[in-house]
Amino acid sequence: MSERDASSGQETGPEYYEIRIQGHLDAHRWANWFEGLTITPEENGATLLAGWVVDQATLYGLLRKVRDLGMPLLSVTRNETHHHDGSADKESNHE
Repeated sequence: MSERDASSGQETGPEYYEIRIQGHLDAHRWANWFEGLTITPEENGATLLAGWVVDQATLYGLLRKVRDLGMPLLSVTRNETHHHDGSADKESNHE
C-alpha cells in the first residue's frame, strides 16, 4: 500500500523508521505485536524498534502501541539512507 505526497501528488512508498523507547523489550515476545519491526535492546537501557512502515496510519498505530505499553517514547526518526529494494528487508529480519 502506498500514499500520496500532498505537496507533489506523487505516490510514496514505505519509509524506514527507528523508534526508541525507554526500557527493554524481549524481541521474541513482542515481535508479532510490533508488526515485524526489528527489536534491539541497547546498552543504555533503551530499546530500538526499526523497520519499514508502509504509511502514516501504520506509524501512528505503532506509536499507540508504545503508548499502551506505558514505556516512555524517546525518539522517532525516519531514516532516509535505507532504500526499499528488498535487501534492507533481509537485513532487518536477520536476528
